[in-house]
Amino acid sequence: MPDDVQLWLVRHGETEWSRSGRHTGRTDLPLTAAGEDEARGLRAVLADVRPALVLCSPLLRARDTARLAGYQDIVIDDDLAEWDYGDYEGRTSAEIRADRPGWTLWTDGVPNGERIELVSARADRVIARARASLADGPVVLVAHGHISRVIGARWIALAPQAGANLALGTAAPSVLGFQYDAPVIVHWNLPNPATAEGNHQ
Repeated sequence: MPDDVQLWLVRHGETEWSRSGRHTGRTDLPLTAAGEDEARGLRAVLADVRPALVLCSPLLRARDTARLAGYQDIVIDDDLAEWDYGDYEGRTSAEIRADRPGWTLWTDGVPNGERIELVSARADRVIARARASLADGPVVLVAHGHISRVIGARWIALAPQAGANLALGTAAPSVLGFQYDAPVIVHWNLPNPATAEGNHQ
């Protein structure tokens, strides 16, 4: 792959549960007003990106983020849905750790939810699909926090657990690419213009 190819990875904007730190897997929540502002803020970041393909999670918060960011022609990819948190859906890490001290999603998993190996397999399929279109232009993925962090780790051939070390804010875009034929993270967790403006008020 040439060094100038771009795979953009975009997490959806804020929801009520993301704001309060509740694990939001398959619960189909809408964006908050602030999340809608974040999604619109992506337009400035992505203004010069003319994607050959936009893949999007089927969940509403991702679809609305893509639409508000200016992308109408999206392709739904079920592999971009968020991690299925099973019995931990809607719970915060603090609540879970009250029952299971030291618990982390990345090493301990979720009862009656999705194993990390299955999330990693989905990430690998998304990466393969994106790479097949990169020769035609940039590819944009609009998804969720944890699946995006797994994609970031898998892009550079790390174990999916390495996603634990890749913090990712709401509506924060990242850029994956190549350097000397090696997959690299070009930019990660770029500030969203709406969030950055809010921090200065």
